[in-house]
Amino acid sequence: MSTTTAGATASSTSPTSKPVVTLKGATVRFAGDSGDGMQLAGMQMTNTSALAGNDIATFPDFPAEIRAPRGTLAGVSGYQLHFSSTEIFTPGDDLNALVAMNPAALQTNLSDLHDGGLLVVNQEAFDEKGMRQAGYAQNPLEDGSLRKYQLFTVPMTSLTRRSVEGLGLSQKEADRCRNFLAMGLVYWLYGRSLDPTLRYIESKFGGKPDLAEANVRALKAGYNYGETTDAFVSSYQVDRARLKPGRYRNMTGNQALAWGLMAAAKLSNKEMFLGSYPITPASDILHELSRYKNFGVRTFQAEDEIAAITATIGAAFGGAMSLTTSSGPGIALKGEGMGLAVMLELPMIIINIQRGGPSTGLPTKTEQSDLFQAVFGRNGECPMPVIAARSPADCFDLAHEAWRIATRYMTPVMLLSDGYIANGSEPWLIADVDKMPKIPVSHPGPQEGDEPYLPYARDERLARPWGIPGTPGLMHRIGGLEKQDITGNVSYDPANHQHMVNLRARKVANVALELPPQEVFGPERGSLLVLSWGGTYGACLTAVQAAQAEGLTVAHAHLRYMNPFPRDLGDIMRRYDRVLVPELNLGQLRQLIRAEYLVPAVGLNKVEGKPFAVSEVLAKIRELAPASKS
Repeated sequence: MSTTTAGATASSTSPTSKPVVTLKGATVRFAGDSGDGMQLAGMQMTNTSALAGNDIATFPDFPAEIRAPRGTLAGVSGYQLHFSSTEIFTPGDDLNALVAMNPAALQTNLSDLHDGGLLVVNQEAFDEKGMRQAGYAQNPLEDGSLRKYQLFTVPMTSLTRRSVEGLGLSQKEADRCRNFLAMGLVYWLYGRSLDPTLRYIESKFGGKPDLAEANVRALKAGYNYGETTDAFVSSYQVDRARLKPGRYRNMTGNQALAWGLMAAAKLSNKEMFLGSYPITPASDILHELSRYKNFGVRTFQAEDEIAAITATIGAAFGGAMSLTTSSGPGIALKGEGMGLAVMLELPMIIINIQRGGPSTGLPTKTEQSDLFQAVFGRNGECPMPVIAARSPADCFDLAHEAWRIATRYMTPVMLLSDGYIANGSEPWLIADVDKMPKIPVSHPGPQEGDEPYLPYARDERLARPWGIPGTPGLMHRIGGLEKQDITGNVSYDPANHQHMVNLRARKVANVALELPPQEVFGPERGSLLVLSWGGTYGACLTAVQAAQAEGLTVAHAHLRYMNPFPRDLGDIMRRYDRVLVPELNLGQLRQLIRAEYLVPAVGLNKVEGKPFAVSEVLAKIRELAPASKS
């Protein structure tokens, strides 16, 4: 993670003797075997770019198999970074540079490199076995198939081994430094400072001086190779971006969620409890929160998903800020527990970091296919507010909003993210918690006299009181059986059940009364409205900006409130001839929109485990709004 202040000067690099070409922005991807350290290379490149003042957006891509055989297509790991001197919202469509550590990485990533792009490969990995595993009949470095790219074959293995000579490392240990050599070369290519990564090496490997020295040597060897070899005739520079003034920190979505939850706990004067079972891609929230016991955070790694949700319910009953995290398969197992939470009308947050499904599906890939599950996926009439983050930095704000709604209406709230948002990162403007709105929480005090405690009495929002166990006079019954209104006694009365079902539904619907107006980017009316949600925000907004530059009367609205919808959404959609709903599913929001508003929305749907490219959304916009050109 890195912190920078907008307007500050980035660390300098050694001056180069070669020409420097200034670029508006660049998209770089490191790709190699899952053991080649590509995620580390990408994260370090991200941090040094953030410290240089660039706007950034990232897309880590992990293999689904835990230990896929080395050199195979299934084992390729990648990390994509888009850094720019202007504000950006996506990790980029086409690559400007691809670093491929082996033939499998080249085979699986080459199609994303644009013509004329920089292709840096470890030539020594292209042996007979490696090429066979990747499906190459001939050596692509020699057969002319790569002629449309700027190909640079680098002997990374031998360069790395020479750079660490004399340190007493085994060959295997020496070869593990290749990612730092590749890192150093890319740093030279784009004028990045070595200083942040040198500090990282010191903090990470300081207790093992030989390894620390080896990684430092490999990093500098890669940097110096770029400067001294005749292969590279120039390097590139991306100037700092003009961001809103303030201090920024590079944050992933899961980190931002964890920090936002801790801020919400402080703003409501509550200790936090997380009951969670590890699952990709939600586990990092558990990892992050477990580090902050000093802030009153209690984390419980449960033996299964059912234990996690029921422990979370118990903590909520006890008066804590209570939450649970999971992904689609785990949310399915939590279903009965969530129904109990709705019946008890207790405030808590249920976080679903969506991934490819169904079942185990694509555990390391992104998808948006859990919207129906979030809105409807419980037995009985079991309504729950649902909100969705749009970007890594937005996760911080949505954590605060989820807890505000939960306590204000005494209800569980589901917060949706996805693998793309969770693992991706962007600059986050560090919040001043003292300036954030408080989240007032009150509990009834001791009750004296003969008057009975009424645990299901309602305020103007239909929220019941949050009585804490052990408070004198507040004894009441809990459980999953239907409650009698006001008294909370078990009731089998048909009329009461009808009343309580209607009441719980009305309480959730009333959340819409306090939601802000839906924002629209673009003309108030026109030929097309692009309606997005979740991680499609960046691609949709960028595509709409491009379409508007072409003269199309298209606007963009992005939903953060999925249940209930904003009150003005129907009126907004009716002001446009057509509505386009891009989703990483087969049309779940589209179906909800059509059913709720009778709007003939059109879908753009994709379930490949990858986010939308801007070009995909832009092509659909042009198809639906051709007549709007001026």
